[in-house]
Amino acid sequence: MKGYLKGNDPSSQNLRNLILTGLLTALVFVATMSLHIPNGVGGVVHLGDSIIYLAAIVFGWQFGAASGAIGMTLFDLLSPYAIWAPYTFVIKGLMGFVVGKIAWIGSRRGKSLSYNIAALMTGGLITIVGYYFAEWMITGSPYAPAASIIGNVFQAVGSALVAIPLIGTLRKIKLF
Repeated sequence: MKGYLKGNDPSSQNLRNLILTGLLTALVFVATMSLHIPNGVGGVVHLGDSIIYLAAIVFGWQFGAASGAIGMTLFDLLSPYAIWAPYTFVIKGLMGFVVGKIAWIGSRRGKSLSYNIAALMTGGLITIVGYYFAEWMITGSPYAPAASIIGNVFQAVGSALVAIPLIGTLRKIKLF
């Protein structure tokens, strides 16, 4: 067992990636579950999106997509929002994927503030548009989701504002 996670062989790297994905997924779930406040106009204010952003920007799109899709869907399934679970899986997975892809364009590896901000704005837009169409499918009305747009904008902006200093702080830790 000694040095099991220290090697550069593919099985050690795969195990590290699996462990990191599990930890990030758990963080997304806990951040969402520990503080989730219905905003009154559709949607829920929570910290989970900030962790998805952090995962995608610091570790890459694979981690953002997996932790977002799985962590947020678990929250939906274990809360009164279970009807949203299939939509959340797609929306949050896509959000993590796109945020990571933008932040890691070229050799940036999530270290360019301007690309990270563009990634966060795009991720927020995916959430807003994604949940608009999800609510349309759930309610059958293209008008009903309009009331949720403001709440989803608030969620997207708030998550980005929390994520930016978290990412900056995490980047300063030599471990990462």
